[in-house]
Amino acid sequence: MNRFDQTKLILKARKLQKELQKTIIEVEAGGGAVKVEISGEQKLQRIRIDPDQIKLEDIGQLERWLEEAIKEAINKSQQLAAEKMKPMMGALGNLGL
Repeated sequence: MNRFDQTKLILKARKLQKELQKTIIEVEAGGGAVKVEISGEQKLQRIRIDPDQIKLEDIGQLERWLEEAIKEAINKSQQLAAEKMKPMMGALGNLGL
């Protein structure tokens, strides 16, 4: 791969990174009691809890919903990043990566 191709690949990678930064994935758990927003870069953006759906005497359930929503959000962001990176994988292999 020549220098021009390497530069194009780097520019594509930067563009992809910016797209992932701007993409927000929202996941719900507990029938909407908990909502988690995460960026395509897997950075937690926001957690919302609907107080009308939460019973304070069952904090364990809230914790499970939070864990479920965060895990699902991370999984979705990983899938998104992998999907967007797929076209670049062949070019990266040419670089010896």
